[in-house]
Amino acid sequence: MSATKDFIVEQLKEQIAGFKTEVKRETVGRVIEIGDGIAMVEGLAEVMMSEMLEFKTAKGLVFGLALNLEEDRVGAIILGDYFGIKQGDEVRCLNKILEVPIGDAIIGRVVNPLGVPLDGQGEIKADKFYPVEKIAPGVITRESVKEPVQTGIKAIDAIIPIGRGQRELIIGDRQIGKSAIAIDAIINQKGQNMKCIYVAIGQKESKVASLVARLEQTGALAYTTVVLAGASDPAALLYIAPYAGCAMAEYFLDKGQDVLIVYDDLSKHAVAYREISLLLRRPPGREAYPGDVFYLHSRLLERACKLSQEYGGGSITALPIIETQAGDMSAYIPTNVISITDGQIYLMPELFYQGSRPAVDAGLSVSRVGSSAQIKAMKKVAGKMKLEAAQFRELAAFAQFGSELDKDTKDKLERGKRLQEIFKQGQYSPVSVANQILIFYALVNGLADDVPVDKISEFERGLYKYAATSGAKILKEIEEKKDLSDKLEVEMKSLIMDYKNNLDYLIK
Repeated sequence: MSATKDFIVEQLKEQIAGFKTEVKRETVGRVIEIGDGIAMVEGLAEVMMSEMLEFKTAKGLVFGLALNLEEDRVGAIILGDYFGIKQGDEVRCLNKILEVPIGDAIIGRVVNPLGVPLDGQGEIKADKFYPVEKIAPGVITRESVKEPVQTGIKAIDAIIPIGRGQRELIIGDRQIGKSAIAIDAIINQKGQNMKCIYVAIGQKESKVASLVARLEQTGALAYTTVVLAGASDPAALLYIAPYAGCAMAEYFLDKGQDVLIVYDDLSKHAVAYREISLLLRRPPGREAYPGDVFYLHSRLLERACKLSQEYGGGSITALPIIETQAGDMSAYIPTNVISITDGQIYLMPELFYQGSRPAVDAGLSVSRVGSSAQIKAMKKVAGKMKLEAAQFRELAAFAQFGSELDKDTKDKLERGKRLQEIFKQGQYSPVSVANQILIFYALVNGLADDVPVDKISEFERGLYKYAATSGAKILKEIEEKKDLSDKLEVEMKSLIMDYKNNLDYLIK
């Protein structure tokens, strides 16, 4: 018995001798108030702005984000189910900023803003994470925009060109084709060496599901990631969604690749942020938005850029979407975002209801990079078209008074009508840049003047078919050389004339 006793004593002595005390310091806070996706926490004196917080609940762990840092409390937004959080629950700081998974594994997937898959295709195996908030690249690392992003939409590629690294706002009332333009631009990136990210903020999930099905159908999902913060999701997820999408895009930017990102739409994003801010008792400003709502969008859109070659030469092209109320572009959020972006595509309800779709208003739309984002061949034909379009608008307004018009004015009006018809285009039917140049060349050189206005779209479709068989060499040369030589212009002219010889509806 005593031997056993001695053995136990010896064991205890050994354990005591080898015992090392280790002090682990951990800041633990408590929930003092919870409701509407917002938690007020006390006892976290060392917490950082936008730091991740861990809420220990009876149902398990829930994550949050520190947003309001006050003297005696911290206001946090809950990223998930807040119904399980109770007053008095423990809260811990995680000493890290909110991160999202990045890499090639997210391409072709539908994820939520935290990178959790929503498409039922298994988990995303990402070994790298990027913070959702990041300071935009500086002036020195950037270069001017000079390469085009071909959207496949004739009115945009000709008159309001978008370049790689540009921020081009799509603005207009609801249900007049804003998302359609962005989706067409994504579909047209097939074979253009461009990754695409579509961020749906506050959209109906049924709408996003049909959009994903369309992308899959056209083969565009193979290079696209869809980030979805649905209409039923908490405001916190809607708030972080565009930043999460941008972080995913920055991974490809750092690899020297080109990315096209669509934010659909930033009006709902601002509304979600207003909701969070009012719940956090921040002082409201104009239209009840908080004072930093401009900074909300400027720090996001400024991350879109074109990097110089020493820094990898990658680019992020941003297409933010803003919804207006009754065409009011002077409201708070539209004016804010217009001043941040490098131009806007304005969609006009009147044009839409007249059947002119996409309803792009060439007068109010502008691209601040101008023709530097066009290939030389497009510059040659589109320059004349801009002038024609502007002249037509003025003359059409003047001609309404029914005064006698001279022949020159009548000719310009007739050509303008054909130009309007050319700009009409169905959804999900992007036109290649070579075909665009061909039809624009026909128009500005008067080769379509003898085509009746109501037959223009038939003429256009027929020309594309004819060129695909009889002029494949010409189209290939336009795409490769990106310029129009005198010889090529002669060949294009003879191709168009040959096609016209087979037509029976021309005006004699």
